[in-house]
Amino acid sequence: MTHLKQPPDRFTRGFDAVNSTPLKINHVLPMFMAADPGPPKGGYMHTVRFFPIGNADTCLIELENGRRALFDFADMHNPDDQYDLRCDLEKELRSCLGDDKEIDVVAFTHLDTDHTKRAKEVFHLEHAAKYQGGDRIKIKTMWVPATAILEEGVKGEARTLRAEARHRFIEGEGIRVFGRPEKLDQFLRDRDIDPAKRRNLISDAGTLCPEFNLQHDGVEFFVHSPFAETCDGEVVYRNGSALFMQATFEVDDRKTKLILSADVEHDVIDDIVRVTRYHKNDERLEWDINNIPHHCSYLSLAAEKGDEKTVPGERLKWLYEDQGQSGALLVSTSDIIPIEDTIQPPHRQAASYYKGVADDLGGSWIVSMEHPSKTKPKPLVIEIGGDGSKLRKVAGGAAAVIGNSAPRAGR
Repeated sequence: MTHLKQPPDRFTRGFDAVNSTPLKINHVLPMFMAADPGPPKGGYMHTVRFFPIGNADTCLIELENGRRALFDFADMHNPDDQYDLRCDLEKELRSCLGDDKEIDVVAFTHLDTDHTKRAKEVFHLEHAAKYQGGDRIKIKTMWVPATAILEEGVKGEARTLRAEARHRFIEGEGIRVFGRPEKLDQFLRDRDIDPAKRRNLISDAGTLCPEFNLQHDGVEFFVHSPFAETCDGEVVYRNGSALFMQATFEVDDRKTKLILSADVEHDVIDDIVRVTRYHKNDERLEWDINNIPHHCSYLSLAAEKGDEKTVPGERLKWLYEDQGQSGALLVSTSDIIPIEDTIQPPHRQAASYYKGVADDLGGSWIVSMEHPSKTKPKPLVIEIGGDGSKLRKVAGGAAAVIGNSAPRAGR
């Protein structure tokens, strides 16, 4: 095993808690199928779908081989309000699933309402009979940050999902928990469980998720957050309540990269960039599609909103301006961008920055509640194939190529 030198700022990632040694940053044990010939050639495609649900997140990834991953579920639509333009998310999801009643992976990036609303009404949950039966959708594997298990004082939807995560973790199946393994040790010991027997269910930052791999599925997920810093021998946990990942799709040797950043704020993203670059893993922050964080909040770019445009620090500029590929797409899963100043996101100043990035990359900026129009928003569907990425045609409109069709000069 290759040992990494300790970074100057004493930041560590990819920690092997069993052997008490740092892991090589790409260390992973993917579940390859020995007899599988790999994805077929010939231009098949995967899809990534974002839903018009206001200031909330839900992203459905459907792979060519039939497998699916759902990131968050927030059904925000008010059926009693005839003017509510947010979609009926449960109806949309069931339409995508067809006759299927199970999703391979459902990830809850954190337990805020705008990422979990109505989940306990829609999904089959293993921990209590009242959440079972009927046509509830089953979750084969649940992905959660460690705080989804450890957080105290939660109520409502969050409490229900915490109970489900705890149940699966205690039972030892149907879950992957993201965070430093030792963070969960006391939780397990308090329940007379040897922590070593649950190590296979825990993934640290700097590793690949074993539920998917490029050979069998045509996609891999690299974990950037939650993570931890080690300072003077003590572990300090940072933003443990959100998952930040890069998904890399591959079709006919063409790679398309998606950043899923939940609600992380600028200081955490700054740390992600710092550590990733220290480990010379710049490619793990390249992107063709970027689901920008926190519904276009300026706080995910900088501490100051700015008068007309939010100006990020150098590391975030590098992430957006240098790591974005030619023709890239930035997606704001948010309400319509306002023309006036607002306290809550989306913030027009942040949108101004992101739109400028899209223009410089020759790409596109799309707001979920404005696609294809502000009066009739529809799900945003991105097709990923051997020719890159493109927006699926909507009601008579033409599909637009948005992917990495050609590298930028100097790349």
